[in-house]
Amino acid sequence: MTLTRTAGAVETAPVVQNKGPQRRRARTAALPTAILLLGAIYCLLPVAWVVIAATKNNEQLFNTFTLSPDGALGSNIRALSDYAGGVYWHWMANTVLYAVGGALLSTVVSGLAGFALAKYSFRGRSLLFNLLLAGVMVPPVVLALPQYLLLAKFSLTDTYWSVLLPSILSPYGIYLARIYANAAVPDEVIESARVDGCPEGTLFARIAVPMMTPGLVTIFLFQFVAVWNNFLLPFIMLSDENKFPITVGLYTLLNRGSSAPALYSLVVTGSLLSILPLIILFLALQRYWRTDLASGAVKQ
Repeated sequence: MTLTRTAGAVETAPVVQNKGPQRRRARTAALPTAILLLGAIYCLLPVAWVVIAATKNNEQLFNTFTLSPDGALGSNIRALSDYAGGVYWHWMANTVLYAVGGALLSTVVSGLAGFALAKYSFRGRSLLFNLLLAGVMVPPVVLALPQYLLLAKFSLTDTYWSVLLPSILSPYGIYLARIYANAAVPDEVIESARVDGCPEGTLFARIAVPMMTPGLVTIFLFQFVAVWNNFLLPFIMLSDENKFPITVGLYTLLNRGSSAPALYSLVVTGSLLSILPLIILFLALQRYWRTDLASGAVKQ
């Protein structure tokens, strides 16, 4: 509103607002939203199919498949549990061992290495960090065969260590730990602890780790998911079915389904059960990210 002065009075005159830019911004914002929705549908549609397919028996799965769920989920789970003496749950236990053990060891190594690269000055630090960045660019499939040949020289193939050891060193995890340590751990706090006579090991465990917890949780989750979904490395390393993880076990079950189609429903049900631990883990750990966001807002 604008004011216009007349004889002895003040009158108001409406101002015409130009709504053209607002409409253009709304149209511009609609395109990214539509792209995100399409991406979400693309990612969630296979999950929805697995959930629906796991509720159907073989006849419903191949002959009369509909998008409405049926009541065969319980019988499919029982059949999967009874198959080969419950070998599926043995595969699940192996996967938990590989994923939890590999993710924990990788988080410890990444946290130590990232903190050292962020807070210590030594010769070759920049070169070492650049080599780590180059390691992030190398696809894991390229390293699978060299890792097999290396572990074969030490007679470690077809053992649990053949899957655990390559999971310990994660260039991407070290990169994230270095970035987070540099941002979350103030140099003043480290110097104060050193002045008070705090040993370096205690400094990392008692001071740096609590400050780096959200970053370390992120590294753990990324590495857990990577090991849980890993197929090529255990497929190359392992020949004993009792040491298979879920991915390789379901692959062998799928191959047997070519001669016994009744196994296909078991593969679908096993796939559904295999993603539940990932969902539970994400829901359990997301509170650390909320805490970090809240603390960051307070600091601002």
